Amino acid sequence: MKRVIMLCAVMGLLITSCGKKDNTTTDEVNNTAPTVEEEVVVSDDPMQNKGIGPVKEVDLPEEIDPEMAAKGQEIYEAKCTACHKPTEKFIGPAPKDILQRRTPEWVMNMILNPVEMTQKDPIAQELLMEANGAPMANQNLTEEEARQVLEYFRTIN
Repeated sequence: MKRVIMLCAVMGLLITSCGKKDNTTTDEVNNTAPTVEEEVVVSDDPMQNKGIGPVKEVDLPEEIDPEMAAKGQEIYEAKCTACHKPTEKFIGPAPKDILQRRTPEWVMNMILNPVEMTQKDPIAQELLMEANGAPMANQNLTEEEARQVLEYFRTIN
């Protein structure tokens, strides 16, 4: 008899715990307003598309900063050469003349945010298909490091 009562109690707990859904959001619990995601506009035009990520505006001076480019080259050689060659397509595209094909913002956002870029940006999606579905790895660079890599890209002939 004790077993039957125990079994009924356990079954009752299971039924009640599985049957009710808690619709309370974290924002409601914390009494904060939910944040509204910023609308992102991407373009099929590569010279208008700034990509999706933290970089909204990049001002490139006319002259290349050799110190910044040298740091960028070190980062590129350490983290990017498994998939990219400077002047020819490998697994991923060559960075040579990249700023004639893409905006600086797009390049930096691709470096900093490759997962979301390949999910939402039409140009990044096309590149993913050209790479046979091999996604660009997130190397967890800082914005400063991504800017250094971009500066290195400006030096590749």
